[in-house]
Amino acid sequence: MRFIVVAAAVATSVTLWARALPADSVVVYQVSFPAPEHRFAQVSVTFPEVSGTLQARMSRSSPGRYAVHEFAKNVYDVHAADGRGRELQPTRPNPYQWDVAGHDGRVTMTYKVYGDHVDGTYLGIDTTHAHMNLPATLMWARGFEERPVRITFAPPAGLNWKPATQLFTTDEPWTFTAPNLQYLFDSPTELSAYALRQFNVTNPDGKRFVIRAAVHADADARQIDQYAGGLEKIVNEAMAVFGEFPQYDTGTYTFLADYLPWDDGDGMEHRNSTVVTGTSIEHALGTASHEFFHCWNVERIRPQGLEPFNFEEANLTDSLWLAEGFTQYYGELIFGRAGFADRQRTIDGFAQSANAVVNGSGRQFRSAVEMSHMAPFVDAARAVDRTNFRTTFISYYTYGAAVALGLDLSLRDQSNGKVTLDDFMRAMWKAHGQPGGPQPGLVGRPYSLRDIRDRLAEVTGDRVFAEDFVTRYIVGREAIDYGRLIQRAGFVMKPRRPGAAWAGDLSLQQQSTTIANLVAPGTPAYDAGLEQDDEITAVDGKRVSTPQQLQDAIRTRRPGDRISIAFTRRSGPATATLRLKEDPSFTFEAVERGGGTLGSDQRTFREAWLGSQIKSAVPRF
Repeated sequence: MRFIVVAAAVATSVTLWARALPADSVVVYQVSFPAPEHRFAQVSVTFPEVSGTLQARMSRSSPGRYAVHEFAKNVYDVHAADGRGRELQPTRPNPYQWDVAGHDGRVTMTYKVYGDHVDGTYLGIDTTHAHMNLPATLMWARGFEERPVRITFAPPAGLNWKPATQLFTTDEPWTFTAPNLQYLFDSPTELSAYALRQFNVTNPDGKRFVIRAAVHADADARQIDQYAGGLEKIVNEAMAVFGEFPQYDTGTYTFLADYLPWDDGDGMEHRNSTVVTGTSIEHALGTASHEFFHCWNVERIRPQGLEPFNFEEANLTDSLWLAEGFTQYYGELIFGRAGFADRQRTIDGFAQSANAVVNGSGRQFRSAVEMSHMAPFVDAARAVDRTNFRTTFISYYTYGAAVALGLDLSLRDQSNGKVTLDDFMRAMWKAHGQPGGPQPGLVGRPYSLRDIRDRLAEVTGDRVFAEDFVTRYIVGREAIDYGRLIQRAGFVMKPRRPGAAWAGDLSLQQQSTTIANLVAPGTPAYDAGLEQDDEITAVDGKRVSTPQQLQDAIRTRRPGDRISIAFTRRSGPATATLRLKEDPSFTFEAVERGGGTLGSDQRTFREAWLGSQIKSAVPRF
């Protein structure tokens, strides 16, 4: 292992623009923590060269999140003053905005913001750290989005905190800069007495970058070393997909790792860093594998609709099935390639995604593109009223992972292993990610659905295939034939419970026969008229009152059998006839597990797909 223990704070390189910011145009923030035990930050922001009424706002969304989160709710004790220190009275045109008029061309807003939620989206402050997602922490102003920013943090006395961030450093250790609002708000920041590990990586052109892990965790040095060593394997396997690392703007990439008993489990990608959180550092590398892949896919290979990110509204794009779903697939694949999961575990994860799409009722109503459109309503969004998303929606993470699996196997199948999904991702990288943008934080060539078709046609040399695949499985709602494709790798698609009678995947309330969740269309239970909150009371005249009794009554039947059921619903007692089917769920099983022989071509195919892509690597399993 090449990582080393580092005692100093995370340092990032300073660019020329950061050294020579014009003082009269810079938006200046000061963030302090006068009483961290009360879990709030004191924030001051000065806007220079204000023309007309200042429109200061808190964000309603955050990079990597697609729903509205209303960060203004935690802001209080707001004041405004002009350049002479004269108190001004803000007005509130809406819940997210403070308008300030009557100034002298310079306005300073001061306020407090409360935060006690540690994940990738919100603000978490206590006496152990300040874990800051900046859209949840900082006000900004309309018309100032392209202004450079300087931000100074003032840590509480006596707590031995130090900063970890992808913001650009200055000569002052607690002062940082950003070229624009997009970069600022894509730069989560951790202030704590974290442990730091780092290792170097090198691109084919010889340019070196530093990968850092700033770990604030209830963990000992050995656990942190193991975690950092695992990150190194994952980082190198991810690079093997694209053939190079991105040009990290600061020369570094930082894992901001928070693993404490009161944390929420989460991962959130950013341009030169990622936030990964949870209750324990043990078994935490799977999330890191997913999030690191994002430094190519989404942060630089970015779909239209997310560039530039809109901090005032929910963000909508056609392509979260690729941005998130393909990342989900590669997170699992890289995790396995790096040796942290045996092949059957990796294949089981792929089968789970494929099952959810092939057998999920949501595919009847929405395609992969249409699932992406649902993000503002499901991405950590909160709803008071009930929805039917359980039966009409499949996560774009899951849907996209299933599409990625099918496309990867299809490319390998039709080219006899010469073209893979890795080739497609490299094509997307070269056309849309690698060219970069006009400033750090900005992407110059976000992609459309047409671009996806074009890149797929380029790597296959087959425009018909590209059009057909996108039309049928991404824009359309057809299911991919996984059974045929998976055979090339020496796996067999088999029924999970062959010959077993199945009424549908019913969830029951604890110790009762009341249906706890919506019943999926197309299942025997749905066709019989059963629905959420119905209580099944009898099967074929025999009373049932526990989940076990109901399961036993079905288990003794065969697919095709008809059973009479009695149940009680809101309108009173009812009866119906339910025709059982065979459970449609399936597994992918290695042929050798079933007593078959793995052919040499299948072995080669499997190794090329699931094995390490690092040339010097020795197969780990």
